[in-house]
Amino acid sequence: MQVEIRGAEKLSFRERQVVVLRESGLSNAQVAKRLGVSVGTVATLFNRAKRKGYQVVIVLDGDPLALFHPDADDKGDDVGEEDADGEANDESDGEIV
Repeated sequence: MQVEIRGAEKLSFRERQVVVLRESGLSNAQVAKRLGVSVGTVATLFNRAKRKGYQVVIVLDGDPLALFHPDADDKGDDVGEEDADGEANDESDGEIV
């Protein structure tokens, strides 16, 4: 797994540090202790970074969430989809159960 911060070029070095630690789940107090700054400084840096705008992107190698197995049975997923000619493809036979 790889974590990317898009828009990091807009952030100062210290803002980047705070963003990475906060987005990793640490509290302001934990970040402050780790960086040797006050809790207020962490809050200010994090808020400033959010105002500048950034995105956290998680890149997963392979299929660690087991969502795309080659043996996956996708039957039944096409109910309500359209055919190539645009007509509704409802696979039910019309029976009321």
